[in-house]
Amino acid sequence: MSRLEPAFMTARPLAAAAGLLLLATLTGCGPSGPATQVNQSTGTAPTSNYTGPAPASKDVQAFQVSLWNNIRSSDRCGGCHYAGGQSPQFARSDDVNLAYQAALPLVNTSQPGESTLVQRVGGGHNCWVAAPQACADTMLTWIQNWIGGGAGAAEKVQLLPPPDQSVGGTKTFPSDPSNFGSTVWPMLRTFCSQCHDPNSATPQAPYFASSSLAQAYIEAQPKINLDDPAASRFVERLATESHHCWPTTAGGSPDCPGSAAQMLAAITSFANTITPATVPSSWVISKALMLQQGIIASGGSRYDADTIAKYEFKEGSGSVAYDTSGVSPEADLTVSGNTTWDQAWGVIFGQGSRAQALTTSSQKIANLIQTTGEYSIEVWASPANITQTKANIVSYSGSDTARDVTLGQTATQYQAQTRSDKTDTNGNPPLLTSMTGNFAQAALQHIVLTYDPVNGQRLYVNGQFTGDADPNGGGSLANWDNTFALVLGNETTGDRQWLGEIRMLAIHDSALTPAQIQQNFNAGVGQKYYLLFDVSAVVGIPQSYIMMTAAQYDNYSYLFYDPTFITLTANAQPQNIPVAGMRIGINGQIPTVGQSFSTLNTTIGAPAYSAANGQLLSSVGAVIGVDTGVTSDMFFLSFDQLGNQTNVYVEPSVPPNPTSYDNTARPDLGVHTFAEVNASMSVVTGVPVSDSVVSAAYAAVEQSLPAVPQIGAFTASEQMAITQLAGAYCSELVSNASYRDGLFGTGLDNNLTTPAGSFFNTTASEDIVINPLVNALAVGSTVDPAYATALQSELTALLNRIPTLSLSYTATVSVATQAACQAALGSAALTLK
Repeated sequence: MSRLEPAFMTARPLAAAAGLLLLATLTGCGPSGPATQVNQSTGTAPTSNYTGPAPASKDVQAFQVSLWNNIRSSDRCGGCHYAGGQSPQFARSDDVNLAYQAALPLVNTSQPGESTLVQRVGGGHNCWVAAPQACADTMLTWIQNWIGGGAGAAEKVQLLPPPDQSVGGTKTFPSDPSNFGSTVWPMLRTFCSQCHDPNSATPQAPYFASSSLAQAYIEAQPKINLDDPAASRFVERLATESHHCWPTTAGGSPDCPGSAAQMLAAITSFANTITPATVPSSWVISKALMLQQGIIASGGSRYDADTIAKYEFKEGSGSVAYDTSGVSPEADLTVSGNTTWDQAWGVIFGQGSRAQALTTSSQKIANLIQTTGEYSIEVWASPANITQTKANIVSYSGSDTARDVTLGQTATQYQAQTRSDKTDTNGNPPLLTSMTGNFAQAALQHIVLTYDPVNGQRLYVNGQFTGDADPNGGGSLANWDNTFALVLGNETTGDRQWLGEIRMLAIHDSALTPAQIQQNFNAGVGQKYYLLFDVSAVVGIPQSYIMMTAAQYDNYSYLFYDPTFITLTANAQPQNIPVAGMRIGINGQIPTVGQSFSTLNTTIGAPAYSAANGQLLSSVGAVIGVDTGVTSDMFFLSFDQLGNQTNVYVEPSVPPNPTSYDNTARPDLGVHTFAEVNASMSVVTGVPVSDSVVSAAYAAVEQSLPAVPQIGAFTASEQMAITQLAGAYCSELVSNASYRDGLFGTGLDNNLTTPAGSFFNTTASEDIVINPLVNALAVGSTVDPAYATALQSELTALLNRIPTLSLSYTATVSVATQAACQAALGSAALTLK
């Protein structure tokens, strides 16, 4: 099951009526609300040691261990709900059986997230930290551990009718740019044309200050918010980022507030000329919903039974990321430096950033893992690039040279270091994923590092074992140091910066099994909602909906998947309802991009439809851009056909690109694009592009190779991708006798394991490798003879330098030949054209 194909959750009625009635009885400690409220104890605090009656059943024992022991202290629920205190007395310390009976109505066993206890602390009632959401998550963990949900039991979701909201219109950009030309454009031309004009000395896209009004209008639209001009990017850049402000008075200094005010006035003037669009009556549409009006898709079927520290980064702001594992002490993280909160739950780490826990609260990590002798570090992360090295994603360490465990990134490889009786105190030698595997990518990935005494370290990416064996094997973790600190995105010393985003981190004191890792990968990450788009009036069946699973994908977009037709009407039997051309609308408009469901063409009814599961309409997902904001964007569905109603959707016309008059001189040289690079390496080495290792490497880096031939667009990441592909070609070239002899002859065959310094000690032996490479690069190309001579000299110096390097392994002829080959294929002789 992929992340975009979660199982449909059967609707079940809630069994918490008694809990809802008791909600009113819990108000004695003060009113609920968004603000955190900490109550003062008004009675006798419970003692730490329980001396009352023994638990009457296994369930009472589970309640005692998982929930009661955590809530009965006077600084939590035991401050009010003790024996003789306020009712219900679920935190009483004199009799765990009576506390159990009082707690039962407050817990929803079929949907723990809807439990009264969770809702109350989440609303700010006696939350023991500054973030009510953290208290709610911790309370939920304790309840799930009690009822068994921590082992991965999925919660049942109650589907309720959503609010009845019609689709409204918003302002849209008119086709005629005249009003823009008399309001906003003059200001852009005056103050922004030094850069954002294609004819400027230093042209920089987008060209919203172009001398062509048509071009400027098109380029400026993404920067203007017609419904909320103050939220326009043009205004924000001036007001909050002080970008290229100008003096607003004669002879004055640049005035950013004044510049922002002038820009706001111009955009407001332009927006006021536009009448909000109305939805055409011909459209076949559903009712409308905002994201937060959906039903929380709780119970992701995660395996969390052995979690000892957990961070979901739901805070969204501030300087603390809370540990919601429910295991004391909470190892809360202080978030510092150049960090940004992702409102879709996550922290983005920039240069000079980290998130670090105290050494005292971090001690539980070493203490609990030493007890079991195994662990798992599970993280959802998105590297910012695949060029960073010595970059720590998650580390429990004390310095650059002392650690218990670190999960890091080295270009396209993930690296793990674990201190054991088989390594030094820095966890060396490390486990690295294979270079040809290219497991680390600049995309959201589920990465799990496990350790057990038999296998040692193992790495899993997106649910799959990488196949890389720990060079140290398994061992004992008895020598772990519990004075270290947990740190994310860096080292405790601040010099192992990792750039990227962490969406979730869980540390377990067990080695997760492959099945448990796959289970957590399938569960996904982040808050998800079920949006029930009402189509009752269209299909003629009351309480009929197309249910879409939706989430805020990042700060700029939404993710929609699993569109499913359902009805909440008992005994309804939909038959032969055609549905085609479904699109996601937002704020009265239908975006032109991201419409993955536009090709949908199916029929609702038996046998695909069932009352229990509805009917899944598509297995693909769609990403739609944020419009006015997460708290205000209103979604709806549009159809070419639904039931007996039809509408012909006409794709909006795309205006022609404006003529460019840029006569700037361009370089004579360019770079080979992705397919050309691959074909060139194949020609030079003789290794066919169909070779299994090469084709896998090409598939992994294809998106990172040059896409356009302009040399000005060539980036460091593209050079890194070329180097990685060259590594795959050269590895196959040297290891395969047929390929090797085809290029170098047989001179290397009996010397591959010979130390490089013993073999490459004469010009003749060096020429066995260098001359074929240089000649192959020169054939059919425009390589300058002088450059060929320079390349030959560089490769000679490389072969001479390799034997002098301090390496942990012997630099053999095989290793040196691969290095020379990779240097040649990664050089300008192949890249430039």
